[in-house]
Amino acid sequence: MNSEDVSILCDAVINSEPMDEILLSKFIAAVASRNVEVSAAESWLKAVHKHGISAQDTITLTNEMMNSGSILTWEKEPHLVVDKHSTGGVGDKMSLMLAPALAACGLKVPMLAGRGLGHTGGTIDKLESIPGFNCNLTPQQMQDSVQQIGCCIAAQNDAIAPADGLLYAIRDVTQTIDSIPLITASIISKKAAEGLHSLVLDVKCGSAAFMKTEQDAIQLAQSMVAVASGLGIKCQAQITSMDNPIGSHIGNSLEVIESIEVLQGKGHEDTRNLVIMQASSLLLLSNVVETTAEGDAMVSQVLGDGSALNKFEQMCICQGVSIETASMLCKNPYDVLPISSAKIEFISTEKGYVSSINSLNLADIARKHGAGRFDIEDIIVPEVGFIIIKNIGEKIDSGQCWMEFHYTTEPTDEEISLLNSSITISQHQNPPQPRLITVVDEPRGK
Repeated sequence: MNSEDVSILCDAVINSEPMDEILLSKFIAAVASRNVEVSAAESWLKAVHKHGISAQDTITLTNEMMNSGSILTWEKEPHLVVDKHSTGGVGDKMSLMLAPALAACGLKVPMLAGRGLGHTGGTIDKLESIPGFNCNLTPQQMQDSVQQIGCCIAAQNDAIAPADGLLYAIRDVTQTIDSIPLITASIISKKAAEGLHSLVLDVKCGSAAFMKTEQDAIQLAQSMVAVASGLGIKCQAQITSMDNPIGSHIGNSLEVIESIEVLQGKGHEDTRNLVIMQASSLLLLSNVVETTAEGDAMVSQVLGDGSALNKFEQMCICQGVSIETASMLCKNPYDVLPISSAKIEFISTEKGYVSSINSLNLADIARKHGAGRFDIEDIIVPEVGFIIIKNIGEKIDSGQCWMEFHYTTEPTDEEISLLNSSITISQHQNPPQPRLITVVDEPRGK
């Protein structure tokens, strides 16, 4: 791919004209095979970031990125193949429960997931805190696992949508991350390559989310839903609040523990409700149920009767965990997962009701202590994190513990002070607001 061809693409973007589809296809193929000059790719990314591209060009770009690598195909019951994607939040562990719960409901879930970069945790990092869990599956291994047990959770790799790997790396160093067409193409190309029939998008909105305002979250959701729909995938986006932490556990091992507790039919109501909402929507999109209430009931049943937990155990074994370890994990995860014994209890100095917890403070400090990354090469410390004892709307007395911080490196006085100030207590009880803000459905006529 020569620089002159890339210049033609750039000029089209700058002049708000449609990009030449043959040239765009050639460009993405060159990116995937690493036969393009990085400077040329940078110029194109900066042009798209500054000027934007049309909805049709975004669909074409996504389609070319999807076709740059392997595409999973499903001969039997393709309408049952589903997945979800979240834009990332604090304590967002839904995928760990969603994949096995959907499999227990009869759906097929070939889930590709990422590692954490920034203040939000990555699904793959959480799963890799389980001894022996292998997330590095080939496309064939993904298909085999899904056909055998109904689900898998695998790390993104260069076999699927390889063009995205280089483009994302360049976006990261050229400050072009926050481009809605580029975000859309990156996310949807990988999901489309899974051979999906239906997709639910969880677009976080709030102080601890990538999209801070509801308007920005809706704009991103509309773009992703339109492109997924344009590629033949039934899609819905759920705009959800990300001001307060999700559930009760934050950190890699700790989030696996909370997930297993939900799969045991227990766990925090906030986490459980999000799993039910997302899973129910996918059952509805797949025509397995006719109403949301019917979907909610089906998901609640598999979480309560042990069948979702059984799928999780099967998935662990299928992805490298020993039978004995998987069994122990599902009975008592505290006996299997690494958790730091060094902890600080944070004590309330006031009496009243918990009205808010600063998610970003908790995430930033957990990241500094190894629960997240600053650079892609950073090593995750799975045993670090928080357990929230008192959640939003709950009564608290002065002298009561509201949170535990499990650490391996002694926190500084400044960090302790920041964590102490991360809770807001009100004299009036305000029950937690529903996570769901609004829903963005696919365009009419699809």
